[in-house]
Amino acid sequence: MPRVSLWLPGFIALGIVWGLSFLFISLSLTSLTPYGVAAVRTLLGAGALLAWSGIRRMPLSGSVKLWGASLVFALFVNVIPAYLFALAETYVSSALAGVLNATTPMMTVIMTFLFFRDQRVSGNMVLGIVIGFIGIVVLSGTIFEPQPSNAVLGIGILLIATACYGFAFPFARRYLTPSGLPASTLATMQLTSGAMWFLLGAPFFTLQSGAWTIQSVLAIAALGMLGTGFAYIWNFRTIQLAGPAVASTVTYITPVVAVIAGVVFIHESIHWYQVVGGGTVILSAALVQERIRLMRPRKDSI
Repeated sequence: MPRVSLWLPGFIALGIVWGLSFLFISLSLTSLTPYGVAAVRTLLGAGALLAWSGIRRMPLSGSVKLWGASLVFALFVNVIPAYLFALAETYVSSALAGVLNATTPMMTVIMTFLFFRDQRVSGNMVLGIVIGFIGIVVLSGTIFEPQPSNAVLGIGILLIATACYGFAFPFARRYLTPSGLPASTLATMQLTSGAMWFLLGAPFFTLQSGAWTIQSVLAIAALGMLGTGFAYIWNFRTIQLAGPAVASTVTYITPVVAVIAGVVFIHESIHWYQVVGGGTVILSAALVQERIRLMRPRKDSI
């Protein structure tokens, strides 16, 4: 493995930027509708990666089949989740959104097993899924005190968004990565496809909800160009230099950053059960990714 100094700065930057993305969404919603936040961030991200591809002289694929797969992938990894996360943050805090994003590994295992059948599910993964659902119940607070119906709705929306991520990743593994194209090229195609979806929908949705402010402009610019654009390049670079196992541990950084950012910058309140539930969800992610093994492997895994 290359020296830590080669990949660690980009890895840390990625965790911070993706953790701050939930704060950026909240700030962007002061000027944009949920659809507007999702559309503008994707368009800015696509523009950033297209510019990067031009500078690096990396041509995109001319395969119609690959572009078709990219359109499907973008729908589930960019378009629907980006809209749902922005919509959910009109009901719940950015900190809660950031913590529930950590259910993505759990959703990926579930979706892979249900729709793709190309991953064996170990006892640790099953345990992680069960613990993950317990964490979600604790995190919601519904068993400790009455919760507004809007908060429960927001949590449900967030879980649908992470389920979309869960479907998208094994889809990409089956239909996109076998192409042999560089990961940065696939990411550029992905965001370009996402931008196409949003441009098609733009005439049917309202983009702006209020006047622009310096705060909202900076937030959506950072969310689009960094959190949706160049973050993918940092992620791919970490994968190349340190491997996918190390790169995937960013899952544990982003919820912590999201909670701290929400409390410090927009004074969101955190309840004790959200801390406990969030920790349980992160433990679930570690079990599902088999960072932690509480059960011995068995030959008869599902």
